[in-house]
Amino acid sequence: MRNIVISTTILSLFAAGNAAAQQPASPPPTGPAAVATSVTEAPAIDGRLDDAVWARGQALSEFAQREPTEGQPVSERTEVRILYDEQALYIGAWLHDRDPGGIVVGRTLRDASLGDSDAFLVIFDTYLDRQNGFVFGTTPSGIEYDGQVTDEGGGAVPGGGGGGGGGGGGGAAFGGRQQGGSGSGFNLNWDGSWEVATSTDAGGWYAEFRIPFSTLRYAGAGDQTWGMNFSRSIRRRNEESLWAPVPRQYSLYRVSLAGTLSGFQAPARRVVTVTPYALGDVFRDYTRLSSVDCLGSGGRTDCGAQIGGDAKIGLTQSLTLDLTVNTDFAQAEVDDQQVNLTRFPLFFPEKRGFFLENAGTFSVGSGRQAELFFSRRIGLSGGKAVPIVAGARITGRTGPVQVGFLNIQTEHFHAYSATAGAMQHVAPANNFSVARLVREYANRTQLGTTFVSRLNTDDSGDYNLTYGVDGSLGIGEALTVDGWGAMTSTPGMSGGEYGFSGGGEYRDRDWEFALGYHQIGDGFNPEVGFLSRSDYRSVNARILRHIRFPNVPWLREIRPHASWNEYWDMTGFSESSVVHLDNHFEFANGAFFQLPGINITGEGLKQPFEIRPGMFVPAGSYTNLDWQFRANSNQSAALSANVGWDAGGFYTGTRVGPNGSVTYRFQDRLVTQLRVNYFDVRLNDTDKFKTAVVALSGSYSFTPRIYLQAQVQYNDDTENLGTNLRFGWVDTAGTGLYIVYNDTEHYGSLATTGLDSGPLARQLVIKYTKQFDFTR
Repeated sequence: MRNIVISTTILSLFAAGNAAAQQPASPPPTGPAAVATSVTEAPAIDGRLDDAVWARGQALSEFAQREPTEGQPVSERTEVRILYDEQALYIGAWLHDRDPGGIVVGRTLRDASLGDSDAFLVIFDTYLDRQNGFVFGTTPSGIEYDGQVTDEGGGAVPGGGGGGGGGGGGGAAFGGRQQGGSGSGFNLNWDGSWEVATSTDAGGWYAEFRIPFSTLRYAGAGDQTWGMNFSRSIRRRNEESLWAPVPRQYSLYRVSLAGTLSGFQAPARRVVTVTPYALGDVFRDYTRLSSVDCLGSGGRTDCGAQIGGDAKIGLTQSLTLDLTVNTDFAQAEVDDQQVNLTRFPLFFPEKRGFFLENAGTFSVGSGRQAELFFSRRIGLSGGKAVPIVAGARITGRTGPVQVGFLNIQTEHFHAYSATAGAMQHVAPANNFSVARLVREYANRTQLGTTFVSRLNTDDSGDYNLTYGVDGSLGIGEALTVDGWGAMTSTPGMSGGEYGFSGGGEYRDRDWEFALGYHQIGDGFNPEVGFLSRSDYRSVNARILRHIRFPNVPWLREIRPHASWNEYWDMTGFSESSVVHLDNHFEFANGAFFQLPGINITGEGLKQPFEIRPGMFVPAGSYTNLDWQFRANSNQSAALSANVGWDAGGFYTGTRVGPNGSVTYRFQDRLVTQLRVNYFDVRLNDTDKFKTAVVALSGSYSFTPRIYLQAQVQYNDDTENLGTNLRFGWVDTAGTGLYIVYNDTEHYGSLATTGLDSGPLARQLVIKYTKQFDFTR
């Protein structure tokens, strides 16, 4: 019956899409309009903007501030012109500045955060659906910054955020590329093939873009009208201005308020690219002896080589097929170490490129709480990489219907266990599938359906299926109501195989309100998804006020707010709760501090909780009071800091948790960061412990395409010191040469951790990828 319901829903959505394929999903934007100018000779992409052809373009210069003073003209003269030929769009930006010495250059690394530098961005809503778009940006250092917007950003901040976020100790200042959970709204990990160059002189800085039509997706060839907007950031003033005005409670991603670009034709070109790779690696496992040793070092070293690759094929102008064979993720960033003091699993974001591209298409659920599809369930098990044989993905749209399909086959996998002293089964050979359709309507309204499966290809009785529907309804500009519902099917389980959620958010210039309800049955089991907990009901509510002080130039805003979150089991027993009262202060330069926030917390245990080996919290209900503090200095300065503090009651005792990071930037080349998270927990006079995570990170950029990164992390819980070194010489769309070195050292004892002190594993990987473009 559930298969019939899902199939009927899919057919209905497709029928609606085909019937409306020639109609826009929503009325065209009402903002400013621009016309692209046709040229026969393309400008040279050198960042100087001195080609005579630029004089033919329409000058767009009416920019208005979003921050700090909404509606006021941009403080420095800004002008943009757009050209096109049969191959590409060309954007020239004259970003004048009367104080060029005050320009904040930022990091020289692809997709580095733009929040701490001067920046220029453009967004194209190529389907004119007023919900989705492609973003391209740069800084005075000439980096490539690109991404995909879905659902008008879902609250994401363009450029990765700047000041005012608060929150001691985060690693984002160094790291660069992170993906949120379901509904994150902006995918920074989409890497297109395009060019940008910049230059700086006594009059300001300048940016020159070439964006091939083959990099973009649009409805069809011929005359085009796209949604479009530009954003300019002047960091020393913490100022952002846009071509099509956007109220301060929204961002560049609010494409329903964008202007339009017309007067140009796009070709009927279907992309065809092939990206093979070759890889060699040497891996030494110090916890075991093997029968084969490629280096003659005592049976501990394995040498390997492999080839594989990806292909991208345009099925239509708006539908793309991605293929992958013998998929490898050697160049992916390592996970940031975390300390878990809860009863529930930690969430680690996806960092593998193939799964991050178009990730927003498959996002359904409540982010980091209940996600119907979580790509880290594929190719990873128990912290070990499971080989991926091959995979295929189709993404794009037909009319107003977004389409997503993913299928991945993994190998049967065994790995050596140091504690068992033998090879152990890790994962069977599995086939993973995800099918997703979303019908879009006007004003942030959409209806979607999802099907997710895991099938053991060696055992037909071992499978897991997830069926889901979701939707959102936009009411005016300020109110959005959304929800989802899902069921799972797992052999041997019956009853409680459901989950659903509903809520709404109201946001205007001065107020934010949110209310939500979640319920997860005891048998709900999305094996290819993520659940933080099961068998519960929860309610969350939040109210926040934005207060501005126009006559206080050094103070940007204060944000008093309150929130309530509580979880009950199905009998009404309160498992956890928190009432949070707080106030944020944001300053004109982006610095931030949080008036010590008050938390009234509750934890309910029906069974004793083993918080550390041999250390138990008794069953019972616990109510405590704690306070927290967060602050950050001006993040665009050469030396900046984030600090935080949590202190108060914790179960039967107390917890103190200072955390923080210090970041140093030297010009646009070098960034280093020291991050510390420390916990001192005292449950009673005898049950107490201290633990910490310390990380030192560094990045040096030789050019925007050549970099060296290093990260060293020590986790007190595992007593492991991990080192990751990555050298990248990057070509188009993230291809190129990567050299990666990983080292894990153990500093515990055999008695406490089951492992001898000393090295655990070392690995050197050299990988080269090259993209071949056969687009016609």
